[in-house]
Amino acid sequence: MTAVKTSRRLPSQRWQIYPQKTELAQYLTKATNLSPLINQLLINRGIETPEQAQAFLDSESLNLPSPLQEFPDLAISLELLRSCITCKEKIAICGDYDADGMTSTALLLRSLRWLGADVNYAIPSRMCEGYGINKRIVEEFHSEGVKLILTVDNGISAFEPIARARELGLKVIVTDHHDIPQQLPPANAILNPKLLPESSLYRGIAGVGVAYILAVSLAQQLEQANSGTIKPMLELFTLGTIADLAPLTGVNRRWVKRGLQQLPKSKLPGVQALIQMSGVQGCRGEGESGIGNWGKMNQPPTTNNQQPKSLKPEDIGFRLGPRINAVGRIGDPQIVIELLTTDDMAIALERAMQCEEINQHRQRMCEEIEQEAIAIVETLHAKSLHQDRVLVVVQPHWHHGVIGIVASRLVERYGVPVFIATYENDNLIRGSARGIPEFHVFAALEYCQDLLGKFGGHKAAGGFSLPVENLAALRSRLVEFANQCLEIQHLKPLLKIDAQANLNQINQELYQQLHALEPCGIDNPDPVFWTPNVFVIEQQIVGKGHIKLTCAETINDRQFTIKAIAWRWRDYFPLPTRIDIAYKLRENHFNGDTTIELELVGVRLPNQSRQLFVSSATPLKASFEYNQRHYTCGIYQNGSSPELRIKNPEGKILAVQQEYGIGLLGINREDAKEVDISQPQYDSIIQAALKALESSQ
Repeated sequence: MTAVKTSRRLPSQRWQIYPQKTELAQYLTKATNLSPLINQLLINRGIETPEQAQAFLDSESLNLPSPLQEFPDLAISLELLRSCITCKEKIAICGDYDADGMTSTALLLRSLRWLGADVNYAIPSRMCEGYGINKRIVEEFHSEGVKLILTVDNGISAFEPIARARELGLKVIVTDHHDIPQQLPPANAILNPKLLPESSLYRGIAGVGVAYILAVSLAQQLEQANSGTIKPMLELFTLGTIADLAPLTGVNRRWVKRGLQQLPKSKLPGVQALIQMSGVQGCRGEGESGIGNWGKMNQPPTTNNQQPKSLKPEDIGFRLGPRINAVGRIGDPQIVIELLTTDDMAIALERAMQCEEINQHRQRMCEEIEQEAIAIVETLHAKSLHQDRVLVVVQPHWHHGVIGIVASRLVERYGVPVFIATYENDNLIRGSARGIPEFHVFAALEYCQDLLGKFGGHKAAGGFSLPVENLAALRSRLVEFANQCLEIQHLKPLLKIDAQANLNQINQELYQQLHALEPCGIDNPDPVFWTPNVFVIEQQIVGKGHIKLTCAETINDRQFTIKAIAWRWRDYFPLPTRIDIAYKLRENHFNGDTTIELELVGVRLPNQSRQLFVSSATPLKASFEYNQRHYTCGIYQNGSSPELRIKNPEGKILAVQQEYGIGLLGINREDAKEVDISQPQYDSIIQAALKALESSQ
């Protein structure tokens, strides 16, 4: 028989399971009062002593130094701002169009206005001007009588615009968190955590964190620091920090934890409207942020008077943040600034509705571009990915504001660094890049700098532009760079797994203990568990291409089942009946019931199947008895794919390839029919065949 004709496969992944330190986990149990499984998660995060555990679990116990001691230019910045407020001189904020930049801008606008400042703002055009303060903005500020420019989430690399501002007699405070260039701009003061020692607890703050420190310090100096001023700033800090994927360590961990508890009770109309519009309030577990309520999947949320006690980082990362970011990507950032600075609920609801509409448009654009990009890759590049080790996809008419999102999805799908771009005009291409752990995006762009116009970024992501005529040369140069730093084994997405768990361990008690690790995010990821050889007893497609399934595990002759969801896994449906699963835990609230369910992040064939489905010049054969009938079976190479074939006494053959949930059953290929091997009658005989083959080796 020839190979099974099906497009179904399993996700291409590398599983990296942390070494289990059982004795150390037991030792930490005395200090933490948490289960050994939870202590193993702490160990995986570098926490190996009772003292480290105490500092991590109780972030309020951190001994924070004063920001005035840590940031050398903070005192100068406060004096410049205080002087402007006292003298009624105009202050202008230059922000950025991403969530970090817009929340930073809104935070400083609210706080400075509260403190009596005459302050306004500008954000450069994403499409026409690109990132950061520029000479046009400086000249415009000067013509409006501005005396002090305050950059937020940008400015550290803007030497020429800031030099021009100083020439015009303007004072400049740069607040930024991006990497330090070789030449600092000639600002009056610079606040950037990257200028601090790596050991500083403030080192990981985002742009909004710098803005928060500046605003709180100024309010304290002017003796105006009270809950009415600090709480709104903390909420905006929390939104921006999580949306910008800042590490949830150090002061970020302490302040974000406070902010997540404060957000559901926010007095800011814009935050209230955003929470209501996004469906977070009172309906965790519905829509795209949870597993339940399948019938209402992807429909507008219903309002609900029930308020969660605290938000989760994923509420911001997957609900609130995208609605803010979408506006900066394809809309007018002024919408978000007005949303977060207004005290009028009617205006806030109107702006939140605009954010919702823009985000829905952004989702449709991403889906369309992603499908176009996949078609291009499958047609032109799929066969050469292992040789090239990098993917370069360029098309006209794609929107530059969303191609970075698509790049991330392509990295997830194909496991290689992705450089995706679109034509600005007939002469210029502009793009975004996303990498994998072993590939440094900014170093790759530097390697190609003679072919590029503007470029920037860091290890994981970057942006670039280039003349159209340099595209072929750029592709070749990136292939050259990728082949220098990547091996074939790197070309699968890396999935880091914390610990093995059995399904009978997944319960409310374990889930409640996981709260000790929150808030989870960058540098403190959501725990990932794995369970081997589970049985998929049912599965179906729901919503926009998600797989809803029920998994079962038999322990001591007792079957334990649990529901699960695999987001955007339509291409892998149906999953094989027997799989190892890797997952995060999620709490689902639906119809008054609360259950713990799984969010699948990885699957693979069980160890037995992986070992047997190997390429071999000599077919592996065996015979076995099943239900008092005699069968023969074997693993055969069919083209490039190994295939399991099981023959019954009547001569019918069941042919199954390694990673597919569909088999072919028949006397010959022409008359064979597709069968769902997840059905028990097929799964049982496949397991019997694999056991016979294993015994025959």
